[in-house]
Amino acid sequence: MSIAHYYETMEYGPAPEADGEARAWLKRHEATFAHFIAGKFVSPASGKHLTTIEPATGKSLAKIAQGVAADVEAAVTAARSAQAPWAKLGGHGRARHLYALARMLQRHARLFAVLEAIDNGKPIRETRDLDVPLAARHFLYHAGWAQLQEREFADHVPVGVIGQIIPWNFPLLMLAWKIAPALAAGNTVVLKPAEFTSLTALLFAELAAEAGLPPGVLNVVTGDGATGALLIENPGVDKIAFTGSTEVGRLIRQSTAGSGKSLTLELGGKSPFIVFDDADIDGAVEGVVDAIWFNQGQVCCAGSRLLLQEGIAETFRKRLIRRMETLRVGSPLDKAIDMGAVVAPVQLERIKALVETGVKEGAEKYQASGAIPAEGCFYPPTLLWNVHPSSTVAIEEIFGPVLVAMTFRTPDEAVMLANNTRYGLAASVWSETIGLALDIAPKLQAGVVWVNATNLFDASVGFGGYRESGFGREGGREGLFEYLKPKAWAGRKARAKLPPLPEAATEGAGFGTPSIDRTAKLFVGGKQVRPDGNYSRSVLSPKGKHLGEVGEGNRKDIRNAVAAARTAEAWARATAHNRAQILYYLAENLSARGDEFARRISDMTGVSPAKARAEVEASIERLFSYGAWADKYEGTIHAPPLRGVALAMHEPIGVVGVACPDEAPLLGFISLVAPLIAMGNRVVAVPSERHPLAATDFYQVLETSDVPAGVVNIVTGERDALAKVLAEHDDVDALWVFGSQEASTAAERLSVGNLKRTLVDHGLALDWYDRAASEGPILLRHAVQVKNIWIPYGD
Repeated sequence: MSIAHYYETMEYGPAPEADGEARAWLKRHEATFAHFIAGKFVSPASGKHLTTIEPATGKSLAKIAQGVAADVEAAVTAARSAQAPWAKLGGHGRARHLYALARMLQRHARLFAVLEAIDNGKPIRETRDLDVPLAARHFLYHAGWAQLQEREFADHVPVGVIGQIIPWNFPLLMLAWKIAPALAAGNTVVLKPAEFTSLTALLFAELAAEAGLPPGVLNVVTGDGATGALLIENPGVDKIAFTGSTEVGRLIRQSTAGSGKSLTLELGGKSPFIVFDDADIDGAVEGVVDAIWFNQGQVCCAGSRLLLQEGIAETFRKRLIRRMETLRVGSPLDKAIDMGAVVAPVQLERIKALVETGVKEGAEKYQASGAIPAEGCFYPPTLLWNVHPSSTVAIEEIFGPVLVAMTFRTPDEAVMLANNTRYGLAASVWSETIGLALDIAPKLQAGVVWVNATNLFDASVGFGGYRESGFGREGGREGLFEYLKPKAWAGRKARAKLPPLPEAATEGAGFGTPSIDRTAKLFVGGKQVRPDGNYSRSVLSPKGKHLGEVGEGNRKDIRNAVAAARTAEAWARATAHNRAQILYYLAENLSARGDEFARRISDMTGVSPAKARAEVEASIERLFSYGAWADKYEGTIHAPPLRGVALAMHEPIGVVGVACPDEAPLLGFISLVAPLIAMGNRVVAVPSERHPLAATDFYQVLETSDVPAGVVNIVTGERDALAKVLAEHDDVDALWVFGSQEASTAAERLSVGNLKRTLVDHGLALDWYDRAASEGPILLRHAVQVKNIWIPYGD
């Protein structure tokens, strides 16, 4: 070909990246790898290995060890032995190690980039320009948090030994996302990389040891899903951090239920890419390319649902198809290609099957006409047009280079379509009207929203989802909290069993004036209502005196209470100032009836009048505290290294179920309900089973304090049974359970239906009078979810 030909056609020629150093590393290990435990490679106990393939060629690439229980136990033991010395090293010492890891990544950047491209199939341009630099950025950023930890997180301590399971789509980057904050906080790690893509993790561990990371601080155990399950079940692991599919996330939630393990899940997504008619169309088209064809669409937050305002839909379609024709698919090591290979044949077949289903259900299919390699796992850029919102491809995560498109007319319709998914990981909003974009962003049920951008990531900005996209955050200050636990909760002891109540004392028959019977009703939707079953239960004093009766709530009562809470969503949109005022009103009206509540507490619990009055005063003070926090527990502004900002907004979780403890029946109830409503949540509360009258008396305070109907709902009855109903209810967004170990276990196990967030005490007693343990940010952090809204600026 002549130079004139290339000037005329502007065709790209091949630009292969040299892979000699990566192949030499594989050869040094004879393409066969052991586990990395306690600072060295250790042969698998079973002697078995798995064979991995090179996605671009389909040829065998390496053999990795298949981990069994003995391997996992050895790694956990090594991590446990190293954890205390690592924590005692201090923030500065850990910061220096993390800095060394960042510099190690930078020194070997090309080796990591090439090995990742070979092992995963993604283009070298992506591994070179995104994965490796951002992985180094995570270690540098968290070196800073390690340096500042003793001052900025003085009231927290490390969790302990962390089990981390990462996916195959970003093997090195996910490693950095998880390991960096864990090590910065003083934890040690056992990492289980994906069976398809373990090589960069093994290279990282090898070079980390050479960089001076102490033995046992980082351990890598390879293998398939069975190895991951063994890590999850190992009793020596204090926390599991998982990134992967929602289906596996559910299994992990069930497996860890009742174990006391901390858990964060970053799961699947079906993210909307919303384009309004005033958007820069060409810019949005480029955004689509980055949103869905980046990494062959194998991105949990990929903008896989294109929502176009009707007025621009046809123009956008034509420009998008024209842009698709310019995308080049080929060898990952070719620096001139846009898309590489899908990770494995099984994933390729899944993509093909889902596309066929979409076409059968009425979608129009467009695929780029450019040639793709005959060998290897390649799939062309694909657009499915005129997709119905209820079709399979609009609902299911395809995890491939397939974009589904539909239209909308109004901003409200755009929001409804965007939220019409069980996921809630990310979203993109495209509009030249910043006011419109910032009006839409808070309405989207997603943990990350990009304005006029997509797939922006940084170590300083939290990442994580809502709903079935999981819970917890990675990155930023909010991400570091996931690897710490409050000092005030570290020393809790098992809750002492209360003595059984005596038999109810019978009043002698006679002709004296009898007491007037009173049965406290449930409180649902701002009204006192009779229980559905029309049963009641007696409330007795410690001496058996009959103090009154409360309704026996059942499943239907919980359902009605949840429905009432859901209809009170205006509370989430109320100003923080308004919520603060109402909390102050609650304190004011409780104070006016303080003597009455003190007598009630004394009668129910048998404590002295002075102690009962102290509980009332502590409850009033707690309401004042949350009145103060309501407009002060705010988000922050992150400053990632780009021309723009990321707003970390605290948003209410939604409808939260609360099961209250028997100790301190008024103070415990208020300590759990007040932080939730202060942050804009609505609550369905099950008060103390033994001493419920403090809560049923309190609904009269609610009625006189301008609390909107449905914001606080109270259902009395058997606490553990009602907590179980709340856990199973898929319209409950979170559940707090303070009571028995059995109730905590059931709450975690049964929450998998919609993967609701849980806060449970595992049967460990909390001192409700201790502000450090039961008031302020220690609970407020669980009463919100953080949404990061990225706003680039400039031309």
